[in-house]
Amino acid sequence: MNYRRILHGAKFWFWVALFVAYSAGAVGLVMIDTYDDRYRSLSKVQLTSVKADAEVRRAGASQVAAVYRAQSGMPFASLPSGSTFQVVWPDGSTETMVIVDPTSSLGVEPVKNSQVTAADTAKP
Repeated sequence: MNYRRILHGAKFWFWVALFVAYSAGAVGLVMIDTYDDRYRSLSKVQLTSVKADAEVRRAGASQVAAVYRAQSGMPFASLPSGSTFQVVWPDGSTETMVIVDPTSSLGVEPVKNSQVTAADTAKP
């Protein structure tokens, strides 16, 4: 009888831990599509893709992050230093960025080998 109670409790806590881990992982990455109206007209974003220079991509991602922060419910808590987000550039290419300094105009760094061209995303 005691063995069943322990087994039942272990199963319960296993599923609770699995749910919490999945929930934390699911909300861990923000995806920002620059084709959206609020990002499309930004000067550093309009012609940016993963093929652009790193400085151009950093500037565009910094602008996108600033607009995202400004329009979020908690602007000082969203995208803090060290957080990552994925940018979908206007041509459909994507890359993952990490916030280095939220106050800098170039405070975003691309994550190495995270760039995916638009041609690669269209393949089934």
